[in-house]
Amino acid sequence: EVQLVESGGGLVHTGGSLRLSCAASGLSFDDYAIAWFRQTPGKEREGISLINVDHGSTYYKDAVKGRFTISSDSAKNTVFLQMNSLKPEDTAVYYCGALSLKKVAPWDRARWYDYWGQGTQVTVSS
Repeated sequence: EVQLVESGGGLVHTGGSLRLSCAASGLSFDDYAIAWFRQTPGKEREGISLINVDHGSTYYKDAVKGRFTISSDSAKNTVFLQMNSLKPEDTAVYYCGALSLKKVAPWDRARWYDYWGQGTQVTVSS
């Protein structure tokens, strides 16, 4: 079965850094892109970054561009999100999702994703 497990969240001060991990099992990066989303109470789950290992491409929303870096370790079937210069508005539950490469879909819309992890809390204090 497919499983995505996030880790690495925590509490940091403004300007600090965290590195999130998404460990994937039961799927291949040849078949799925992996994206990071975040969600705060009462708001829609928001796509912030995606990596397509098969194509060697990455995408970022403007809100995180230049501060966050998505990467992968294919040998470990893991995707990372390095988050630097964190701001209070980055506070959210962060999820990783898997999107079939067979789909033609907007990558930043949660409804299209095939699998999800359970999330990891990131809190940035002011």
